[in-house]
Amino acid sequence: MKPNKPDYILIFAIFTLVAFGLIILSSASAVISQDAFGGNYHYLKHQLLYGLPIGLLGFFICQRINYKVWKKLSFILIIISTILLALVFIPKLGYSYGGAKRWIIWGSFSIQPFEFIKLAFIIYLTALLSKGGEANKVIKQSLVPVLSIFIIIVTILCLQPNISALIMIFSIAILIYFLAGLNIFYIFSIIGVFFVGLLLLIKTTSYRLNRLTVFLHPETDPQGIGYQINQALLAIGSGGLFGLGLGHSIQKWKYLPEVIGDSVFAIVAEELGLAGAGFLVLLFIVLAWRGFIIAKNSSDKFGYLLAGGITGWIFFQAFINIAAISRIIPLTGITLPFVSYGGSSLIVCLTAVGILVNISKYSK
Repeated sequence: MKPNKPDYILIFAIFTLVAFGLIILSSASAVISQDAFGGNYHYLKHQLLYGLPIGLLGFFICQRINYKVWKKLSFILIIISTILLALVFIPKLGYSYGGAKRWIIWGSFSIQPFEFIKLAFIIYLTALLSKGGEANKVIKQSLVPVLSIFIIIVTILCLQPNISALIMIFSIAILIYFLAGLNIFYIFSIIGVFFVGLLLLIKTTSYRLNRLTVFLHPETDPQGIGYQINQALLAIGSGGLFGLGLGHSIQKWKYLPEVIGDSVFAIVAEELGLAGAGFLVLLFIVLAWRGFIIAKNSSDKFGYLLAGGITGWIFFQAFINIAAISRIIPLTGITLPFVSYGGSSLIVCLTAVGILVNISKYSK
C-alpha cells in the first residue's frame, strides 16, 4: 500500500509540545541549575544536547519506517528492554537516587530503562493481539506469554522500587486489551484485583501511605509529608488567569520539590496562569484526538492497537501527572511527557509518536 500524507495536525501538536517543554524547562530549572552547576541552563543544555537530537532522530527514522516492521521485532525489543530494566541492579552500573534504583550510568551517559520498556511492551502486546483469528481466541492465546513478561517486569519494578511505573504498565495493558475486545466484565475484575494489590503495597511502605494520607487530608503536616502538594497548590493558585510571567515563579526558588520532574505543571500554572496551563492541556487533547482517529482509520488490526496504545499511554500519563499535582488523585511521581526533564523520556516519546505518524500515512 502506497503511503499517503502524514497527519500534519498531529505533527504540529507534537512539536509545539516539545517547544513548550523546552521553554518551561529553561525557566523551571534555572534556580536548581545555578545552585548545583553554577549556571542557569545546565538542565536545558543537557536536554538539548542529548535528549532532543536522539529523540528527533528516532522520530524521523520511525515516521519513515513502515510500522509493520515493529511487529516482527516485537519479541527482540521486549527482551532487550527487560534486560536493560534489570541492569539497574548491577553494581557500578545501576544508579540509586532517593532509595530507588531506576537508572543506568555509563560514564557521562545515563538512561532510565523503564521509559524504553513502555514502548517495547506496547509493541509486544499489540503484536500478540493482532494475530489473525477470532478475537476471544487470540486474547486467550496471548495470556501466557503476556503474563510471563508482565510478571518479570512487575517483579523488577517492585524491587527498584517503582510503583508509579507499575501503575503505568498495568494501565497500558488494560487499555490495549480493551481495544482488542476483551470483555468489559473481565477488565473491571482485573482492575479490582490490581487495586487491592496496590493498596496492600501502599500499606506496607510508609512513604506510599503518606501520599494517600496527604491526598485525603492535605492539611496534615504541611512542613513534612504534605509539603510538596501544598506548595504545588500554592503555585497553581497564585498563577491566576495569565500567571506571574515566564521566569517569575516564586516556588522554583527551592520551595517546590521536583520542579523539573513531576511538579513541572505547577510551574506552568504559576508562570503562565490558567491560560498557559489550559493551552498545554489542549495540546495533549489534540494529540489524543488525532491519535485515536489514526487508530480508528488504521488499515489493519496491528496499526489500530499500536496507534491506540501509544496515544493512550502518552495521554494517560499526562492526565495522571496533571491530576496528581492538582490534588485530583494522590501524588504518583509520574512525569509529564515532552515537558518534564529527562532525556530517556523525550527520546522514547518522540520515537513513539514517530511510529504514530507513520501509521497515519497508511490510514484508510
